[in-house]
Amino acid sequence: MTEPLRLLIVDDEPLAIERLQLLLARIEGVQLAGTASDGAAALRLVEAVAPDAVLLDIAMPGMDGIDVARALSKFARPPVVVFVTAFDAFAVAAFDVDAVDYVMKPVAADRLARAVDRARERLRLREEEGAEPAAAPGAHIGEFWVSEARGLVRLAAEDIDRITAERDYMRLHVGRRSWLINHTIAKLEAELDPARFIRLHRSAMVRRDFVTGLRRDEGGRWWAKLADGDEQKVGRLYVQNAKGLAGR
Repeated sequence: MTEPLRLLIVDDEPLAIERLQLLLARIEGVQLAGTASDGAAALRLVEAVAPDAVLLDIAMPGMDGIDVARALSKFARPPVVVFVTAFDAFAVAAFDVDAVDYVMKPVAADRLARAVDRARERLRLREEEGAEPAAAPGAHIGEFWVSEARGLVRLAAEDIDRITAERDYMRLHVGRRSWLINHTIAKLEAELDPARFIRLHRSAMVRRDFVTGLRRDEGGRWWAKLADGDEQKVGRLYVQNAKGLAGR
């Protein structure tokens, strides 16, 4: 018989904990390992009962959920983290700490069940690979979670055509759609796979295979031709990057 998935609930709102308990009672193969109402108590409970996964609120007084997840990542065998929150603004930060899912309140039963399935899958992969779930230092970002009117959408990094800066945000372009994230271009350049993405301007990065050609205008400025018919100006400091696409 498969061992039940042992879950710890962490939320500073008693009614939110009660709702999650009721929803979990409808899901087969799960077992409540305990509840905590703040981050410090959550860390003590994880040490004491070693749950498989944590359903973790983000907006809590004192140590918030992101801080708790960072602290858990330093454990010898950290539990899988599923964020359960009323706020979508923390999605990028949540996946920077290797959360397996991000569930919006009010929590729907089927949505929680999918999050539990993802937690099980992460644990299964961990056992098969013999590795801890936290990304190794220097690992490249594989996905982003971005906000939409009805919730969050998962974007695979490999599907992003280009990235452009807008004030304090970055815009991820996929086809004719785009989403804003709270990142800097320097951070993205450091975390995205350089074999897949290239920086062409102080405010723009492009997926390498999205560039179809290069041209130089009458003023001597270089432009990258893109697969969607647009062009991206190449900054003076990034001309060598562009020429490198052509092996020059």
